[in-house]
Amino acid sequence: MASAGDREESEWIDRIISEGAVPLLEPDNCSNGWATPPGDAFMVRGPEYFTTRVKVPAGDYLLKPLGFDWIKSSVKIGEILNNPNSRVRKVIDNEFPAGDKPFLWAFNLQVPTKDNYSAIAYFTTKEPVVEDSLMDKFLKGDNAFRNSRLKLIANIVKGPWIVRKAVGEQAICVIGRALSCKYCLGENFMEVDIDIGSSMVASAIVHLAFGYISTLTVDLAFLIESQVESELPEKILGAFRFSDLDPASARTIEPSSIVSCDDVQTSLPTRLWKSIGQGFSHILHSGPQEDGFTSDSQHSKVAVDHKDNPTDNKNW
Repeated sequence: MASAGDREESEWIDRIISEGAVPLLEPDNCSNGWATPPGDAFMVRGPEYFTTRVKVPAGDYLLKPLGFDWIKSSVKIGEILNNPNSRVRKVIDNEFPAGDKPFLWAFNLQVPTKDNYSAIAYFTTKEPVVEDSLMDKFLKGDNAFRNSRLKLIANIVKGPWIVRKAVGEQAICVIGRALSCKYCLGENFMEVDIDIGSSMVASAIVHLAFGYISTLTVDLAFLIESQVESELPEKILGAFRFSDLDPASARTIEPSSIVSCDDVQTSLPTRLWKSIGQGFSHILHSGPQEDGFTSDSQHSKVAVDHKDNPTDNKNW
């Protein structure tokens, strides 16, 4: 039987989930919505990876899904959890006025379009971060460490041939090596603003995919890369699925001020993403390719990665 504390926790989490622009639905039926995909949909470095190069299904996530925002604005949207008027921040501040707030993670994918769309996934935990764990090192580390470790796994679950050919069915990226990231660390949150437009190749891919977004189902997982044996096996922080998103369903945010981009933690990368999929280099006619991103058209065969070959606004 659920305790009063469990019910109270469920209420504020349910509120954050329900107030998003698109609904939380079941993974197998989430058209114009979002869901939590099964952890085993992602392959991560296994306990003997540096000896065997074997990846294993990821299993359970470290963080609990908290919400999803699909929003747009006349300016690029960033530092969401730093903004006391943002809808998630308001719920947390109201529910925990005396402190002891849950720790939040937000991953803000800033889409390079004229309307400045953002897809923002929120996760939470009330469990204390284990001292000297990989998560602890990430939170306490500098931006160079974070840029070298934060990894994205993207699965194209459903989509037209041209997108699947460009991206591959599963792609892996150490985000900070490919894109400009801004890390905003607060008393009870970590937010990563990921500027997809900072890479010409990534921007071209997203522009291509955005034209088909209402027919795409995509799984995205975030994790901190294990680079020494003691950090194995890898564990995913959190993941979300979006499906058949309608650009018209995005909530419009009208800012009253613009966050300066002068303190973005990484400058525009001088290296482009590695070509994604066999056919995409022919579409882009891109120049020299560098490490930082890999993909595989076989969903179950992702065995190689780069190591291996604040905007003020009304409540929203």
